Amino acid sequence: MARAFRAASPLPLPSSWSAVTNGGGAGSSGNNFPWLSKKRSSNKATAQQQQQRGDREEPKSNAAEASTEQSPSPSSSSSSRKRADALARLRSLFLAAITHRRRRRQLGSCVTGTIFGRRRGRVHVALQTDPRSAPVLLVEMAAYSTGALVREMSSGLVRLALECEKAPLAAGEKRRALLEEPTWRAYCNGRKCGFAVRRDCGADEWKVLGAVEPVSVGAGVLPDDVVAGAGAAAAAGSEEGDLMYMRARFERVVGSRDSEAFYMMNPDGSGGPELSIYLLRV
Repeated sequence: MARAFRAASPLPLPSSWSAVTNGGGAGSSGNNFPWLSKKRSSNKATAQQQQQRGDREEPKSNAAEASTEQSPSPSSSSSSRKRADALARLRSLFLAAITHRRRRRQLGSCVTGTIFGRRRGRVHVALQTDPRSAPVLLVEMAAYSTGALVREMSSGLVRLALECEKAPLAAGEKRRALLEEPTWRAYCNGRKCGFAVRRDCGADEWKVLGAVEPVSVGAGVLPDDVVAGAGAAAAAGSEEGDLMYMRARFERVVGSRDSEAFYMMNPDGSGGPELSIYLLRV
């Protein structure tokens, strides 16, 4: 019986197999299988290297993205510059068109008229759309003094007539506006008083118009320290006497392309000196 029992009992197992079957630790399995431990260590090393490489490349990519966002590409900068240039050209063209239209726009039904000049000097007639605008018409009567016009106004009735020649036009040529005619024949109450010349508003004329700008209706004398020039011009102006002016609102009546009339309007309705200006192209 004892022999049969010993023969049926299993043989003792090796220590290495018993350690694996008994759930031995990772250290014992690494000792028994060295190729497995080498593979695990190599996998860990490659994973660490990839992580380190990714950490190094991430700041570079972030810096590259930031640089691309901060510094636009040359193509985008050139396109934005072209758009800005196009907008600037469009704005300049628009402003030029508005300025040209304002210069060429017609007078309204009421204008501001100013007659001024030295007592023994030439008479100037200025018509403005408003007291601050540039004169649409500035005429200088070369052979008629302001003192003579004042004497005519003392009678209570003054008619100033300016006539110009209606020259024939060439084929395809357009006739200029009536207010743009350069020379005129001047008449005062039916008597010829020389010629009148259209002038541009210079510095001396602007001084006078600026001095009487607050005046809506009235007449008077401007002091020399307000409108006097310098040197010989100031001496010549003082020899011609005081600078006199008359300012009022005028009603504009258009008869045709070749005739316009301006009638002085009295705001209080009183029967003061009546003044009318006629422009004719005959």
